[in-house]
Amino acid sequence: MIAFSEPILAFEYFTASGEKDQCIISEAEALIFSLLDDLKDEEVHLIINETYKDLVNDYENVSPILIKEPLENWLLENAAQFKRAIFIAAENNNNLYKFTKILEDNNVKLYTSSAEACYVTSDKYELFEELYGVVPQPRTFKFKIDPKGYWKRALTNLYKKWQAEDPLTQLKIIIKPVTGVDCENIKIIEDINDLSYDLEKIFPPGSRILVQEYIEGIDVSVSLICDGENVIPICLNKQFIEIRNEKGTYIGGQSPFKSEFEKEAFDTAVKAVKSVDGLKGFVGVDLRISYDGYFPVYLLEINSRFTTPYVGIQKITNFNIASAIIKLIDGEIAIEDIEKDISLEGSVVFKKRGNNLIIDVDKE
Repeated sequence: MIAFSEPILAFEYFTASGEKDQCIISEAEALIFSLLDDLKDEEVHLIINETYKDLVNDYENVSPILIKEPLENWLLENAAQFKRAIFIAAENNNNLYKFTKILEDNNVKLYTSSAEACYVTSDKYELFEELYGVVPQPRTFKFKIDPKGYWKRALTNLYKKWQAEDPLTQLKIIIKPVTGVDCENIKIIEDINDLSYDLEKIFPPGSRILVQEYIEGIDVSVSLICDGENVIPICLNKQFIEIRNEKGTYIGGQSPFKSEFEKEAFDTAVKAVKSVDGLKGFVGVDLRISYDGYFPVYLLEINSRFTTPYVGIQKITNFNIASAIIKLIDGEIAIEDIEKDISLEGSVVFKKRGNNLIIDVDKE
């Protein structure tokens, strides 16, 4: 019989909130199942919406906490009952920061990034400034969509200025919200003459947007684990980005991804993560391997949380990711012991098809 330590509080935002969109839930379930599989040696108290009460019946070590009120309200009332927590949430509506701050304010030990790290990485321009001169990044500028349309003139002037720096190469820019997830509301502009006020249908007046030069290349990410000081890259992943009507949508990925620039990708990701205080647990770094840029690899953003590749990597790695995070942060295992044990057996493709997240594992 397993002798459990102090119970650990766990949750995944969408299953705890009663989300009904099956496309969202399929990914959410895959993430929480992966986490619970990794927490098999822990006594887990899992917050879950009562509409999903049967979701975790097969886990003997899991005690469901069934809720019907908003997750934030439950945490405000009950977080102080727990000493440890690990959870999955994204930056939507500032949720990642809010939940982290509530748990921190109630002195709950976290195996995820600090609230400050979540804040910095959730704001893409804040992160750009934090890492300016540290790692290669696309040229970046921030605008506010004003109701009188002055943003269009300012954006046109910026485009012309950047284009003048290399007039022989057609400039493409990418526009996205300062805060956002999974390529949400990304717009690619290949010619400034295509810029129209239709952009306000995506970004209403008052929105803050990020404008970046578009680096032609391959979208990848690096999955890492860290304890606030030490950083271990686990895997380079290819990202599947679907472009329709010049809008990008993240639909999945492949792990591992073989590239001649793997070392550069790992080095860039590690350097970036070490440069942001408070990043801990599972962290994903989005990069672009450039076709013909000045640098081979450019940093796009940091996700201070469990990201979708976790559901794939967890099935082909020979070590327990969540358990390693807990032991590393608790000081029960040395960083060198984790590094020497990391290896992947085979490959995995995880891709959204319709309302489902399909995971195909090839153990070779």
